[in-house]
Amino acid sequence: MIRHAAVLLLAIASPALAQQAGPPAAMPAQKAWTITLGVAPVVAPVWQGSRDHGLSIFPDLRVNYKDSLFLSVPDGLGWNAVNQDGWKIGPLAKLRFGRQESTGGSPFLITGGSTALLGMGDVDLAGEFGGFAQKSLMKGKLRLRAEVRQGTGGHDGVVADTSIGWNDRKRDGSLLWGFGLRATWADSDYSNVYFGVTRAQSLATGLAPSRTGSGLMSAGITGNVIKPLGKFGKNGAITLFTSYDRLGDAPANSSLIRQRGQRGQFAVGLGYGVRFGL
Repeated sequence: MIRHAAVLLLAIASPALAQQAGPPAAMPAQKAWTITLGVAPVVAPVWQGSRDHGLSIFPDLRVNYKDSLFLSVPDGLGWNAVNQDGWKIGPLAKLRFGRQESTGGSPFLITGGSTALLGMGDVDLAGEFGGFAQKSLMKGKLRLRAEVRQGTGGHDGVVADTSIGWNDRKRDGSLLWGFGLRATWADSDYSNVYFGVTRAQSLATGLAPSRTGSGLMSAGITGNVIKPLGKFGKNGAITLFTSYDRLGDAPANSSLIRQRGQRGQFAVGLGYGVRFGL
């Protein structure tokens, strides 16, 4: 995560898990339903914008029905309502895990933490509902994707994710790799929950009051290398993934980031997953 550090899941809690911690696409899907079980230790900033890093261990559960329905923590719950000519378009729902002021981390934090958020209060779990559009080119090696979601619960803002990624493999399928560019955009209702400082928070923390605007929240680069275990990855796969993101001007101008955080966000993780067909 990091998908911003460490995504819900990653993906937001940790941004990095969206980098496929499970078996690669090289593994044949012979059943209508496929389930992936995995785990991924991730070292990442304990909260988005943090100077402090911690170790989180994310469970990775993925459920797919053919090439139609998908469910996972990083990718959310979605339906490829349109699925033809390289296009996938449909509705999408995701979770954004909360933030604890005592440690700065998500519920998956194992070790490490941050005291920078003391006095800021906790941020509750948020649900995000919207849709996505994806276009695959060059026999699926190049992928462009955009998502727009409305939050509820922990935040009531609008969030948009854009990405472009490239994936390739050795001819014999013994090694796969990928890299990509991504950016997250949001309105002020979102940014003020995670980066703003109210008057009450200012009194509790000593930080100057700050209201953050809308615009670019972060932009970065991701990369992963996947090693299938056994023929066609029948024994699962190991994935090494990493990412670097830089906060945009809107969150970076907050007193929270200026005085207690930093714009650069680096994360690295190692995932293992096994896929089953039903």
